[in-house]
Amino acid sequence: MDWLAAGGPLIAVRAIHFAATAVITGTLVFRTVVAKSALPPEQALAKKFQAQSQRVAWIALAITLLSGVIWLLLQAVSMSGLPPDEAMTPEVLSTVLNQTQFGVVTEIRSVLAIILATCLAFDRFPLADRLALAAALGLTAAIAWTGHAASTLGGLGNLHLAADALHLVAAASWIGGLVPLVLLLVTVRGDDVAAPASFVRDATQRFSTLGIVSVATLVATGLVNAWILVGSFHALLAAEYGRILILKLVVFALMLAFAAVNRFSLTPQLAVASEKQRQAVRQLTRNSVVEIVLGFSIFAIVGMLGILHPAIHFS
Repeated sequence: MDWLAAGGPLIAVRAIHFAATAVITGTLVFRTVVAKSALPPEQALAKKFQAQSQRVAWIALAITLLSGVIWLLLQAVSMSGLPPDEAMTPEVLSTVLNQTQFGVVTEIRSVLAIILATCLAFDRFPLADRLALAAALGLTAAIAWTGHAASTLGGLGNLHLAADALHLVAAASWIGGLVPLVLLLVTVRGDDVAAPASFVRDATQRFSTLGIVSVATLVATGLVNAWILVGSFHALLAAEYGRILILKLVVFALMLAFAAVNRFSLTPQLAVASEKQRQAVRQLTRNSVVEIVLGFSIFAIVGMLGILHPAIHFS
């Protein structure tokens, strides 16, 4: 009962929704920025990775849609203050969808999800591929309008929304992009795929560059969000929101440590095909899986932060 009273189901479904949305966006960003540039489309590896990443995108989209529906139902209960059996009625759900900002954003994101699904179904066409990426980015960025940023008023509110939207996109590109990276590394390690050493290193370096841009964006936008939502060092330590935010920063630092090892220690070992390269690929795969676990734990923390009062109220 305590877990239910503390908003446990809402925290869990938000975390799952954020993670699934990030995987969709990260997969499509990875295919555009990393795979298409590093892999000749006629190679067997490129075709195999395309098929596998397509399945990942479909699965992630299905989880996004299902968790989005559950999120809406839980939000209806929270907003109405009614018992679940009374809140989950057509009348209450219609009110939430049509008369609240959360509902309007949900409708917009549902349209984007439909566009994305249509584009994935016709992914052989270049225009559909680009439109899918745009829809995925919009699907992720629009989450900003469901959180604390949507409650900030005036010009500061516009800055907060812009920072939060960029923060979400950067997180999805990096954390979500780790999933197709692992998929690609596992594919490269397969006995039936012969991948040149130059490709392995090129793909890893391209993702590393994407990660650096994403991390820089996360730090910059995170500072803006912290300035607005926390306000002072005292509030960071005194408020529950601030203490959980510190936990998020610790996990983020751990992710950076693994990313640094991948970039500066393991990637240089991919220059020449050898046993050393194969060992580096195995270690890169393991480190990237750890990063995914840490990244998904950050989504769980964000799910929790979203239902707490910002620390600025304690300044």
